[in-house]
Amino acid sequence: MKVESPDDKLIHGPADEDFQRAVSVLGQGGIVAFPTETFYGLAVDPFNEKALEKLFRLKGRPFHKPFLVLVQDENQLSELVSSIPHVFRPLMEVFWPGPLTLVFPAGSHLSSLLTGESAGIGVRISPHPVARIFGQMWGGPMTATSANLSGMVAACTADEVRCSFGAGVDCILDGGQTPGGMSSTVIGVCKGKLQLIRAGVIDFFSLIQVSKNEV
Repeated sequence: MKVESPDDKLIHGPADEDFQRAVSVLGQGGIVAFPTETFYGLAVDPFNEKALEKLFRLKGRPFHKPFLVLVQDENQLSELVSSIPHVFRPLMEVFWPGPLTLVFPAGSHLSSLLTGESAGIGVRISPHPVARIFGQMWGGPMTATSANLSGMVAACTADEVRCSFGAGVDCILDGGQTPGGMSSTVIGVCKGKLQLIRAGVIDFFSLIQVSKNEV
């Protein structure tokens, strides 16, 4: 029997069959690395607790920290959130798809492994073509935590993913080098007002202006 090496898991120039393989891996509880508009991300099925546990172990991540999730459109929010704050509506219209993560009130059915010690769930829509195709073929939300060991710099290439995780990642969709730099801006809401949780690509002042103007 041939033993699969980490090199065997690196997919160059994703074609339809590559995406199909990635979707199959996700459906079987595996971990898929894929490019986003900032860094490479690690995807698992957010409704599969065993897959979430595997992802925590792979990253060496404290269990109280939540995972961010990608959706393909606003319709998929209903699978994750209990409500949509009205101050988020104009931000979604202007900045999605894009590097803006919004923390919504989490649905009560979500695992604490996904939400951590919070009552929220961070969600964004990625504009990266590989992430978009992968998500569309998967057909639902998927995690998009950065591809890095906890506390380390996130990967910008498929080779960096392989160097960090080796055989721990079940499939890598190689979409070339990602921009790197800053991560997505993470925004929450407190008493009806926007709250900056993590500074990122999109300036907080710009978000406040758009929210006030209700574009």
